[in-house]
Amino acid sequence: MNGAAALLGTLSANGVTTCFANPGTTEMHLVAAFEDSGVHPVLCLFEGVATGAADGYARVTGEPAATLLHLGPGLGNGWANLHNAARAHSPVLNLVGDHATRHLGLHSMLESDLRGLAGSLGGWFDRVDAAAQAPALAMAAVAATLQWPHSIATLALAADAMWTEAGAGPWPVFSAPACPEPDEHALHDACDALGPRSALVLGGRLSAGALRAAWRVSRATGSRVLLETMPAFVARGAGVPAPERIIYVPEFALAQLSELEHVVLVGAPEPVAAFAYPNVPSRLLPEGCTRHSLTRPGVDAEPALRALADCLGANERFGADSLELTSPSGALTAETLALAVAATLPEDAIIVDESNTSGIHLERALASAARHHWTGLSGAAIGYGLPTAVGAGVASGGRVLALESDGSMLYTAQALWTMAREGLDVTVVALANGRYAVLDMERRRLGAPDAESERLFDLGRPAMDLAGLARSLGVRASVATTAEELVAALSASYATPGPSFIEARLPSAI
Repeated sequence: MNGAAALLGTLSANGVTTCFANPGTTEMHLVAAFEDSGVHPVLCLFEGVATGAADGYARVTGEPAATLLHLGPGLGNGWANLHNAARAHSPVLNLVGDHATRHLGLHSMLESDLRGLAGSLGGWFDRVDAAAQAPALAMAAVAATLQWPHSIATLALAADAMWTEAGAGPWPVFSAPACPEPDEHALHDACDALGPRSALVLGGRLSAGALRAAWRVSRATGSRVLLETMPAFVARGAGVPAPERIIYVPEFALAQLSELEHVVLVGAPEPVAAFAYPNVPSRLLPEGCTRHSLTRPGVDAEPALRALADCLGANERFGADSLELTSPSGALTAETLALAVAATLPEDAIIVDESNTSGIHLERALASAARHHWTGLSGAAIGYGLPTAVGAGVASGGRVLALESDGSMLYTAQALWTMAREGLDVTVVALANGRYAVLDMERRRLGAPDAESERLFDLGRPAMDLAGLARSLGVRASVATTAEELVAALSASYATPGPSFIEARLPSAI
């Protein structure tokens, strides 16, 4: 058995069953070894799709998916969505083919600094230089992703280590550590801090149980419950508390947080602005507000929130009347789009949200929708939505709804082909307003003149046929220009197996 087979056998023994792949020449022995390995390869047409899909898989399952990438340029092409995965603390394992050891140092065309590229993600890195190392290092890579907090691991694979004989199993198996228990001192510190001018700030993966425990704490102390701006994976919908998210625009966030004297961070970092602006603070908490940390980012928040609620004697159960949702009619706007999504959403769907400015009304509408999970753009590197929906679709086997702005979609439109190839139950709603609207907002904040600067954010000249693009990649597609058409298209997509694409033309694009 060669090193490639030993490596995949070890991954399978350690629970890694899916690999999102864009392989090249140096990975051919690994490609051959997928047969009967227990690891299912999913072909992606761009490395950024592979890495985003692995992130989506990990967000849904909490378990690692692998990527297979071709040398340094492949890892570089996938880096942006690995940045998003790292910020979401997703357990992702990158397998990166490298040149044979005798070929290194010859400065061949694709030779590069793999350690430097991987190290910039802040995770674990090692390399297999000999076939005998493959099982131990494969297990170590899985272990690295699942330590608390979860993170990225990258394992470089010398081509000759993959084709050389490695021996046979049994393969080493890693036991994942339990989530750390909440620190007693931190618990009592949080209990003392919480009151009417305080807030819990939640982040990361948040189950319905975690949100209900936070609500109990809020009711017992009079404190607010806030979500970081882009949490990784959150339970939502009727019967689940819906905390307010910290607003993206820093001036609004400063006002939102202005009266706080204490914040307790639970799986979230301190709130800061995404960017610096003249005469606007970068840190969003008011001066004099004391920060308390209950759990680190990337650590499961539910045990700590339950312990905090118990420590406070907070036993009131959550109960809320949901708004009755009705299907909207008339013009298709950001508001009627949100109502259409909420009114038609099936139970237990997963929403992958890269709606950006067009999704401004979604949060309120979805609070009363059917139970679902929502995942956001944790690292703010656009082009994550369609790839993450691929991974979520592979992981869940259920319906995934990707809400995708037109500009961001074009970064990784190749993901539509993988949805079609794998027959994934993904509904994509492309929010077509014909602009990079979020960047146009930034331009207007600056007061830049129109004319040439405005041209950089205009996607309507020439107009794009997004539905036609989806069809060309094998996905059935339709166009909606009214609220009624969007409701009908969404309902039809949920009733039909496989992927669907809906181009929702918002007013500026019609």
